[in-house]
Amino acid sequence: MKIYIKNMVCDRCIMAVRSEFEKSGIHPLAIELGQVELLNEWDEKNKLLLKKRLEELGFEIVEDKIRITVEKIKSLIIALVHHQNLGLKVNLSSYLAQNLAQDYNTLSNLFSEVEGVTIEHFFIKQKIEKVKELLTYNELSLSEIAYKMNYSDVAHLSNQFKKITGITPTKFKLLDKNKRTQIDHL
Repeated sequence: MKIYIKNMVCDRCIMAVRSEFEKSGIHPLAIELGQVELLNEWDEKNKLLLKKRLEELGFEIVEDKIRITVEKIKSLIIALVHHQNLGLKVNLSSYLAQNLAQDYNTLSNLFSEVEGVTIEHFFIKQKIEKVKELLTYNELSLSEIAYKMNYSDVAHLSNQFKKITGITPTKFKLLDKNKRTQIDHL
């Protein structure tokens, strides 16, 4: 049995969700971004208690099929941008269609309808947040970041960064308090 959970965006989220399940006496077979796999069905009492505990931590159990698909799309994009070192050199539409075994146009329409933004816009916002993170670390040059994030050149990265944030990457680096957005708030 799979349970889908909204707002799981990092390894720490996985650890927090695992901890809550185990505190409830439920030992998951596997936990990934956005989902928990259980060996057996769970009773309503455990479900309600766990749902409350997860909500206190900012997570939400998703039961609607459409919402589950949207959360799967988000989880795949977040994993691709923030956790997998693929250099983002994949075709996003093919990547999503293949991983979800559904037509990309269907996924795209569903995502836009539920989230109010396109998959591509969500993907770009995730990439810009990753760029902000890399800029904050100050370990890579802007051209290295552009290459790592699969931008054609620094100008393309800078234009997209400014379009999303309102400032250039260079200006962002100069800010005293770099303004990053939590991934689950994008």
